[in-house]
Amino acid sequence: MEKSVISQFFNDRSIFVTGSTGLMGKVLVWKLLYSCPGIKKIFVLIRSKRGKSALLRYQEIIKAPLFDSIRKTNKSLLSKLQVVCGDVGLEGLGISEEMKEKLISDVSIVFHGAATLNLDASLNEAINLNTTGTLRMLEFCSNMKKLEAFVHFSTAFCHVDLDTLNEEVHKSAFDAHNIMRLPSWLDENSIKMVTPHLINPHPNTYTFSKRLAEDVVSDFYPQLPVVIARPSIVTPALKEPLPGWVDNLNGPTGILAAGGKGVLRSILCNSEYTAEAVPVDFAINAVIVIAWKTAITKQKQVQPIDYAYYKTTAVPVYNLTQHNLNPITWETVMTKGREETMKNPFELMLWYPTGSLTSNRFLHTYKVICYHWIPAYLIDGILFLLGQKRFMIRVQQKISDGLRVLQYFTLRNWDFTNDRLLALRESLCDVDRKEFNMDFEKMDMDAYFRDCILGARQYCLKEDPASIPKARKTLKVWSKNTLRVRLGGDIPEVRSRRLAAVQDVRSGFGYRLSRNDVITRYIIIITIS
Repeated sequence: MEKSVISQFFNDRSIFVTGSTGLMGKVLVWKLLYSCPGIKKIFVLIRSKRGKSALLRYQEIIKAPLFDSIRKTNKSLLSKLQVVCGDVGLEGLGISEEMKEKLISDVSIVFHGAATLNLDASLNEAINLNTTGTLRMLEFCSNMKKLEAFVHFSTAFCHVDLDTLNEEVHKSAFDAHNIMRLPSWLDENSIKMVTPHLINPHPNTYTFSKRLAEDVVSDFYPQLPVVIARPSIVTPALKEPLPGWVDNLNGPTGILAAGGKGVLRSILCNSEYTAEAVPVDFAINAVIVIAWKTAITKQKQVQPIDYAYYKTTAVPVYNLTQHNLNPITWETVMTKGREETMKNPFELMLWYPTGSLTSNRFLHTYKVICYHWIPAYLIDGILFLLGQKRFMIRVQQKISDGLRVLQYFTLRNWDFTNDRLLALRESLCDVDRKEFNMDFEKMDMDAYFRDCILGARQYCLKEDPASIPKARKTLKVWSKNTLRVRLGGDIPEVRSRRLAAVQDVRSGFGYRLSRNDVITRYIIIITIS
């Protein structure tokens, strides 16, 4: 029976992972344990955050649902994980000297995924974590005695000024090291003032700092076996570790969830443009295969390195995209998401689940005012009068901030090349191609969107799957009310229901109603009016 070449490669090797508390990091750790059980040790760099120690955050990670399969089948694999208390934002990574010595002597493969994903982060924060943090990691790893591969997680959108994004590094107009020195030259207010001019044409500090980080990585090539992996927008898992598994509501997942809850009614977007996204398990399969390929390539090199040869080559880059394999438009994303939401509705929807895409800014602004902000102020106003906790304005502010960041990408289209990734995929044996699946073109989109909705519902919003039948009944009632008003207009039956609903809300001013009672009565008025 044919065995996995990649799984065997990782036998008795120690791995160092940064960014293990993020979506990709968690799935990476799971996949390494699950598919490469012969691994010697996985060191995970974790920092203390919001009053939680690194050890506590680690314990929360391994208790997550994605590790259920490992706990049930081979719990002993979790003993291969070792927490490294540290922070890429600190000089020396904040790692103890004893642990540094252990990492330097044992580690063979490094996956560097630590970064701030906050697109609105200050330039200081983004540069310190994403750019300088990468430099700190590279300088530290240059001391590793067994280093065979350093995989840097970048982003497919780090060169937004280009129409076609090839698998190569394009040097920034700024010297990365000069940008990293800015905090020593300018105070925080001055940096804030010049930020828009520095990052232009980038829409945010995230893509700008990631572009500079690629420059830093390329400076270490070929002295170190570095490689750059550029995932596009990372979406819920297709199959592993669980279909639809996701731990955040960023990107398309948040759009589908907000639309399903009824709080998102309009998105500024060109519906015909491609939604460039990749399931998290495909992205992780790719980076593991890339690490293997980088390591075996290094093993084949003749030592010492022929630097004259490398003057004509550049650091290897892999675009983890499916643009030319299984393209999907934003219109299709919304349509399929809406269809699956109707089949598996969310609990406590604040409005009938729908939503629309438009590239007309005036129309979008009109819809946002009428269907986002006015209802939010009305609901919070009612809650205020009833002495209840207000929340809708805060929810809409988060949605507004998210849409503002996202619309740069929904109003533009790019062409991505991924020839190197496809060539790597084709080079795999049948066992590895199945075990580390990257067959984008074979995705069942209907099943995938169903799992995305169910995953967001269960893992992010903590809604019990057993509540779906009840949610369907609620949605069915709303559907009938909406259809009745569309067909019935001002017929007596509809008018009487409208008045009854209004009276029901008014009666609430005489006694305390729960938040859900108020919202439900408000929705009834909106739905049948």
